[in-house]
This record gives sequence, C-alpha cells and structure tokens, in this order.
Amino acid sequence: MPQHWAIAPFNAEDPDVFDAIWAFDLANGIISIGWRDLGDISNLDVPEIRDALIARWPDYSARGASSTAKMLHRFYHSISEGDTVVARRGLKEIAGIGTVKQSAIYDPELLLPTFQKFGPEYEAVAFPHHLRVDWRNDMRDVAYEDFIFGMQTLHALSEEKLTSLLEEDDESPYTDPDITSPGEFVLEKYLEDFVVTNFGTIFRGELHILTDPQNGQVGQQYWTDAGIIDILAQDPSSRDFVVIELKKGRTADKVVGQVLKYMGWVAENLCDENQQVRGLIICGEPDVKLDYALKMVNNVSVKYYRIDFRLED
Repeated sequence: MPQHWAIAPFNAEDPDVFDAIWAFDLANGIISIGWRDLGDISNLDVPEIRDALIARWPDYSARGASSTAKMLHRFYHSISEGDTVVARRGLKEIAGIGTVKQSAIYDPELLLPTFQKFGPEYEAVAFPHHLRVDWRNDMRDVAYEDFIFGMQTLHALSEEKLTSLLEEDDESPYTDPDITSPGEFVLEKYLEDFVVTNFGTIFRGELHILTDPQNGQVGQQYWTDAGIIDILAQDPSSRDFVVIELKKGRTADKVVGQVLKYMGWVAENLCDENQQVRGLIICGEPDVKLDYALKMVNNVSVKYYRIDFRLED
C-alpha cells in the first residue's frame, strides 16, 4: 500500500535559495535532501549512518543521531515507487504534491550548479540524495492558517492527514471534539509563534529550543510517531528534554494525555543515559480539571500567560 511523505526541498526561511531549488525540482522531476558530508549512505544500515553522523558532527547525542539516521535510512529504504510526496514550504504551506517514480539515488553533482549560484557556503551543502517524482500540476503553493507539518526534513503523513490536505480541510479546530474553546485555540496558535520567537527572553536562558547540529532549530512542531509536539526544548545545564504544549482550547485530560504520550516517545527515542524528560503545559487561565490531572504527575508542570493589550492616546 502506498505511503505518504512530507519533505522540505530546502529551508523556507531562505526564500531565494528555496525558490531556485524548488524550480529545479519541478523542472527535473526530483526532490532532494542534504547531509552531503556523509557521502553515499544508500547501502548503510541505521547504526552505520548514526556512527557517521556522530563522527562528522560530534555535538549529536547518541539517540539524537539515531533518530536522524532512521530518517535518512527511511529516505532510501522506506520510500517506494508509487508513494506520495508532499513538498512543504515551511510549516504551513504545500509547495507541491507528486508521486514517486523511482527509489532514492545518490548523485552529488545533480543539484550542485544550482547551489553554486549562491556562493561557497551553499555549494558545500548541495543536496546529494534524490527521489524521482512526477509532480502534479495542481495543489501548488497552498497555504493554511495552522501548522500542518513537522519541522524535520522528512516525516510520514497518515492517510487521514493527506486526505484532509487534498480536500483543503486542515482539521478545523471548530469541528474537533477535543477543542472546547475555539477562541482560545485561535489565540494560542499565534501565541506559539510568539513563544518561539521570544524563547530566550521568556525562559531567561533556562531552556533552549531543540537544535540539530546539521539543520539548526528543529524543536517547533517536532514530528514524532506519537504526533507533533508544539515545542521540544532542552535544559542547557542538564541536557534534559522538555515537552512544551499549549493547551489550545483542549480538554484537560486530552492535553495531559498528549504531553505524557510525547514524553514517553522522547524518553524512548531521544534521551541518552542520565537524560530525563519533563513536560510543561502553557495555558491562559487556571483549570480545576487540569490541576486535578496534574496532582498525580510529578514531572509535568503548568504555567499561565498574560496578555496586556491597551490603546493609549
């Protein structure tokens, strides 16, 4: 049965380079990913890719490198002819949709001329790992109000998620039974961007958004097999992970359940020996049900935000 994948052609925060690479992808029927310094990994298994990542980028933790290695291995060995690829521009926009025509190939020269146009810094990272894709003529540059993708370069999409995207019905919060306060949802979806933009000031350096040694900041909308984490952070002193979820109008049991689920995934997939994981829920006002739910959980806390909005002459 065909699978579905979201892939970023390039970092959308660098729009000129993104547009040039995406134009090449469309014209040549490909999509590509980076990690050029690893060379040809097409025949390596996950432990071998993990070891290569740590050797090249020593800042990787063992489990962090394993997570990236699994993603790179998936690119070569899980994506097959007939699968669907959704090219994403950032977290809220579909650049295009296509069907995989050929399993992944390694060709370090294919995209090199396009990267060279932007100088030596870009030439050094020219993407060498490619999929052949038959791009559709519709569903180009479709933007959504809400986050629809994780921040990782590659992640899977469920059949349900793909269908909702094709129908341009991005799981509206107003029809989600878990959303009990649509107004709160709308406010807090913008609050997330504010928190990320001002993270250092808000947390006074006590937490940092998770970064990847190769791809930089990846902690906002962090994709996992258990769902997408709003913000994944780390304590710089202990290197412990912190799962941060905004309540977003959801019921208390729903948000606590999600935080615990994500914490379990992080503990299993990212935490090295002696690393811990804790949770933090951000909401606008006290919730008695939330307080009851957290009384029996000793590693999840809650913080409240205030908004000071005024007009003055």
